[in-house]
Amino acid sequence: MQEELAGALSWLHTHPPLQTLAASGLLVFVAWLANWIVKRILVRGLYRLLNTTTLGRQVHIEKHGVIRRLANVVPALILANGVDLVPGLPKAVVTVVGNVGSAFIVLSLALAIGAAMRTANELYLLRPGARLKPIKGYLQVIMIGVYSIAAILVIAALIDRSPLILLSGLGAMAAVLMLIFQDTILSLVASIQIVSNDIVRVGDWVEMPNLNADGEVFDVALHTVKIRNWDMTITSIPTKRFISDPFKNWRGMQESGGRRIQRCLYLDLQSVHFLDAEERQRLHRFSLLDEYLQEKRRDIEAWNAKIIERGQDPVNTRRITNLGSFRAYVERYLRSRPDIHKDMTLLVRLLSPSVDGQPLEIYCFTTTVAWAQYEAIQADVFEHLLAILPEFGLRVYQRPSGADLHQWPADRPARSSVQALLEES
Repeated sequence: MQEELAGALSWLHTHPPLQTLAASGLLVFVAWLANWIVKRILVRGLYRLLNTTTLGRQVHIEKHGVIRRLANVVPALILANGVDLVPGLPKAVVTVVGNVGSAFIVLSLALAIGAAMRTANELYLLRPGARLKPIKGYLQVIMIGVYSIAAILVIAALIDRSPLILLSGLGAMAAVLMLIFQDTILSLVASIQIVSNDIVRVGDWVEMPNLNADGEVFDVALHTVKIRNWDMTITSIPTKRFISDPFKNWRGMQESGGRRIQRCLYLDLQSVHFLDAEERQRLHRFSLLDEYLQEKRRDIEAWNAKIIERGQDPVNTRRITNLGSFRAYVERYLRSRPDIHKDMTLLVRLLSPSVDGQPLEIYCFTTTVAWAQYEAIQADVFEHLLAILPEFGLRVYQRPSGADLHQWPADRPARSSVQALLEES
């Protein structure tokens, strides 16, 4: 066997082209075999081993391909270093294969570092407070630096020159690079300010009307902040706009545990009047108003007694109004509800009258910040107030429509409750 192998080698020495071809084929085969062994056996075995650990169960390491990209270095090293051993190859071919192999090794290492950065970001997001201070922007800056250095080394390897020659020319290109990467530089500064000042976090409800953005932040990166709007569209906003443009962050409302209700009831001014004895007695049926009416009656009687003692005209006496009683009822009704926050501002106030009637503003906070529950509480409050208004002799102001301007047919039996209420009042 050894004599046959020695004879084949001696025969190849006498035929240089065949010797070069055989050596090249052997080199390619060794590189392919090494690539197959590393990727099919070592890499797969390593992935299976990592998947059994806590780290492997928390992060899908294979998705980013760090180990797979590092495995590409092995065949490239064999080709780059083994090409010198192939006899008969032209020097230019040896140089090209060696340079391309070196460039490929640098590129594989850069891609592996980038994949490692993405894996590190995914691991960081597993921490409890990671979303409060995201590091994705910083990792992207590091990746830009790594890719820039890799690009210089790849070019230097391909042209077979020292990287210092390329670096010496970067000084003259500084102004051009500043112009090209101005958005990246501005975004980097904005990202640092956003993280250090805690301006925007993942999960914040952000509203930026001038850019038609109103929704939840789901990604904070170096160049853009992505917002999923409530209509399920996605808006990508440059990071620097969160420093230069005004916007509203609803995080304070979400953290406070209460969401504000600020809405007005517009009352008909002609329905406001003083309460007579019968109306006051009827309002005593409301348990929320009984204490208020008694206290108010004592206060007014004491005031009016002083007026009578001074001999002044009875017109100067004070009396209870239906609007004041309703305002007191609304405030006590809100305080009696368990879904209205008692430790936050709660006001029921009259605003300036207008052509739309007398505004009665309700200003309070719910005990929940969930949108659907908040809307249900708000609707329930105003539905009750609108339905209870006639008990106080008050009417809601509403501009007349066409249906209000014609006579209701006498022979028409069905009438709406609203029409009946208007006819009775």
